[in-house]
Amino acid sequence: MDRKIKSPSTPDMGDYLKVFACAAVMLQIILGQALQTHPTVNIQIGIGICYNFIKFTAPAFITGILYTTMRVTHDTNLSYRGYLQQMWHASFIPTIAWTLVYLLIMPNVQQVEHYHTIGDFAWQFINGNAAPHLWYNSMMLQFIILMPLFWWLANWCGHNQQRGRLVLLLTSVVQLVWLIFYDTQVFHGPHAKDWYLLDRLFVSFLLYAVVGTLAWQYRQVAHRWLQKHGLITVFALGSFVWINYELFAFKFPVQLTNAPYYKPSMTIYDLSIISLIAALGDSQLTRKLPVTHLIHRLANFAYPAFLSNVFWNQLLWRTFGQGLMSRQPVLGIFSVYIGTWLLSFASAITIHQSWSWLNRHFRRRLM
Repeated sequence: MDRKIKSPSTPDMGDYLKVFACAAVMLQIILGQALQTHPTVNIQIGIGICYNFIKFTAPAFITGILYTTMRVTHDTNLSYRGYLQQMWHASFIPTIAWTLVYLLIMPNVQQVEHYHTIGDFAWQFINGNAAPHLWYNSMMLQFIILMPLFWWLANWCGHNQQRGRLVLLLTSVVQLVWLIFYDTQVFHGPHAKDWYLLDRLFVSFLLYAVVGTLAWQYRQVAHRWLQKHGLITVFALGSFVWINYELFAFKFPVQLTNAPYYKPSMTIYDLSIISLIAALGDSQLTRKLPVTHLIHRLANFAYPAFLSNVFWNQLLWRTFGQGLMSRQPVLGIFSVYIGTWLLSFASAITIHQSWSWLNRHFRRRLM
């Protein structure tokens, strides 16, 4: 019989990455909405800089998920089948439920095109176009399916740092080749429209999954790297200037699609921000601060909160957000963001507690 994944009751750096990523991804969507109100050039510049500042969400999510998964599954005899059974309840069922909500209740939030037939409906369901944020989900679920690859990688590396460096080097080369290919063929390239789904293929974020795996496997080495706050900050600031220069090299109005993940500059920035967030977590975990338990609890609800955030965002946008952003962009962005964050986490907690109560209630009835 398969053992369950170890109870992840102990906070870890993966929790910090997931919480920061979840909080930031909600703001990304709101910044895009703010641009729809045709703000002034100065406001557009501010939105573009802010968008770049938080453009670490998908890489941070992947790194955090892999780090925590490696931690809670090591030294267990959990089989792949047992792992998928547990992930089915934790990830796939919430994904199915919220995707249906968007397609059936809020079909207007679909991306690229809308469904008109059953076949279109099924395609929108699985390709991540059912809502602005679900492309993240299509990509992240691939890493759940591919988890045996990372278990094997961790076992092969063991405690041999030479193997770890080799894996990191080879993955970096693959990432660079992929970025060059994407830049020349997809991003403003000849296949920008017909190959756009490549942005959610797992290989686009493979480097971050490997980093998360190796960060756990060589946690002492990672701990020493995270002490180099000054060096990491230099990389973060330098790459931040770089990605903003690239964004504003395009003509106005600002188009957030001109700030993709798939650039060397953004990759360096994302790895730097991931390191800084992990350094914060490492420091607080080392000192055993009470806030680590709050971060851990929020991390447990980060994924369902992420799934629901566009639903709550749309309700706030339609009731007051659009009008307020048109008159007071900064106040509108802040108000919709805070409301979306609170409602997303509140709904995630409420649904979890309600489902747990129903399970306990029916089990007692059946006994």
